[in-house]
Amino acid sequence: MTKTYKLYIGGAFPRSESGRVHPVHDSHGEFLANAARASRKDVRDAVAAARKAFGGWSSATAYNRGQVLFRVAEVMEGRRAQFVAEVAAAEGVSTGTAESTVNATIDRMVWYAGWTDKLAAVLGAANPVAGPYFSFSVPEPTGVVGILAPQQSSLLGLVSVVAPVLAAGNTCVVVSSTERPLPAITLAEVLATSDLPGGVANLLTGDAAELAPWLASHADVNALDPSGVPDSLRAEIERSSAGTVKRVLDVRPGEQDWTREPDIRRLREFTEIKTVWHPVGM
Repeated sequence: MTKTYKLYIGGAFPRSESGRVHPVHDSHGEFLANAARASRKDVRDAVAAARKAFGGWSSATAYNRGQVLFRVAEVMEGRRAQFVAEVAAAEGVSTGTAESTVNATIDRMVWYAGWTDKLAAVLGAANPVAGPYFSFSVPEPTGVVGILAPQQSSLLGLVSVVAPVLAAGNTCVVVSSTERPLPAITLAEVLATSDLPGGVANLLTGDAAELAPWLASHADVNALDPSGVPDSLRAEIERSSAGTVKRVLDVRPGEQDWTREPDIRRLREFTEIKTVWHPVGM
């Protein structure tokens, strides 16, 4: 029986509002399944779900967020064989290469999970000031982040852009790879069966070039990661984002090498630094 996968919005799996689907093929052109093709209305629904979930997720303790992301990695490990099969089919690589990719992906989730309770110490500071004041700076989440996932790296690249956003306390709306969405769909099922609250991560499948402008122009999206945006649309996306004073991550054109060791750049980019002054000795 032909499978037709749905979207992941607000912790549920709805059909696309438009009713559209598109066929998914493996690297050899063989039909695998149908995936929902998200619309502008689906983007709006996903942003609303992310905004609703932001208060609870951002106010959770850093330790708690880390434990939730560790749990996501554990559930991914339990579905390792499925991820290997889907990565091999989507990316046209051998089973051994797919296994290495899935192992690296799980390690990447664990790596970012370990940073949740360390960000304040690394990015925050007690500021020396002249006068009877105490001044300190602390990192806070940016808000709702729109993510255009990498087009070629269907799992490792996806987790490499989603995990730091969640680890920093943000919520997100993710548009998966257009041609390789099945690993992302399985990741959505992992998120739904782990401890991640509904709405914290919302995943849309469909045409990234179609959905990117709606994310960029949405006034309730605070930041945008354009990693999966076609190079020909980058300038347009940046102009649309400027209209709502949206932070846009500076990424190089083309597909990045997602196998490189991660760093805290993406964690830093999706946090804001709040500085507090308080009188002392008065």
